[in-house]
Amino acid sequence: MKTRLSLFIHSEIETKTQIKMMKYLSVSILTIFLLASCSQGDMSDADTQANTEQEAVEMGPEITQATAVLSPTDGNQAAGVVTFTQTDEGVRVEATVSGLDTEARHGFHIHQYGDCRAPDGTSAGGHFNPEGVEHGAPTADIRHVGDLGNLPTNAQGTAEVDFVDTHVQLNGPNSVLGRGVIVHAGTDDFESQPTGAAGSRLACGVIGVANPDIVVE
Repeated sequence: MKTRLSLFIHSEIETKTQIKMMKYLSVSILTIFLLASCSQGDMSDADTQANTEQEAVEMGPEITQATAVLSPTDGNQAAGVVTFTQTDEGVRVEATVSGLDTEARHGFHIHQYGDCRAPDGTSAGGHFNPEGVEHGAPTADIRHVGDLGNLPTNAQGTAEVDFVDTHVQLNGPNSVLGRGVIVHAGTDDFESQPTGAAGSRLACGVIGVANPDIVVE
């Protein structure tokens, strides 16, 4: 009887000891898991910050002003300067172009390529249209990014415009930097696809980062 009782007591003690050990083991495993999770979270946050900082370094400072110097295509006289300046409302577009027809309206667009090598300016490609939408007026909700409308000229054949555009971007995937600016012989009718029937190309220029130290009166 005593032997059975002793065996029973010994078995109960072993069982309780095993239960305690299992509890301690479970707590230890849980603690290790939580510490590992926290460590991974910290590393993830650190990696994200490092990647963001690296991207900022690779992208460089934000561009706030760009410019394009327009030169005449073969057989034409049109020439001028277009300036793009970032504002809170959008990108301010300022252009002065001479050598155009008097008292006329000439199509004025940003084109896909900053390439003016072809004598007729066709190397600049079509309108800059990263969203793949239809051509339209500069005030339309749906239009090419490059649809800047028309340049109205005075009695001397000079056009001067100054407006803010909400589609043009100087930074980001749809930036116009490195694209071309074209002045056309005809008027953009805002309807004909895909160019507005603006005719041949009188002048071409490439949009580049403006020198902040240059002030042009």
